[in-house]
Amino acid sequence: MKSFMPVLRVFLLVICLFCVQAAALAATAINSDGYYKGIRLAGKVRVVDSFPDIRVQVVQCFPDLRVKTVDSFPDDIGEWQFVGYGEDFTIQFVDSFPDIRIQFVDSFPGVE
Repeated sequence: MKSFMPVLRVFLLVICLFCVQAAALAATAINSDGYYKGIRLAGKVRVVDSFPDIRVQVVQCFPDLRVKTVDSFPDDIGEWQFVGYGEDFTIQFVDSFPDIRIQFVDSFPGVE
């Protein structure tokens, strides 16, 4: 019986680590209404190099938000109009440690 105890401990440790990682990957900062820290993820967006409201990483799979770029009336969640001034919020594109992950789409924008 004593010879199985180290194996059992390692097995339980691996299971616990797997559960923690799965929970971290499943968690998203965007709520189901399409808000991130009180910012509605629709509207006019300005890209900045520093001090953004949101740090964004563009991905091809498993996004937090699907984004459709529009030329006018960005009313729905995930519809963004890129502007030089008069923005609703600012973003900075990053390669690591993003606040949210987005995927650019041609149709069906919104929370994943």
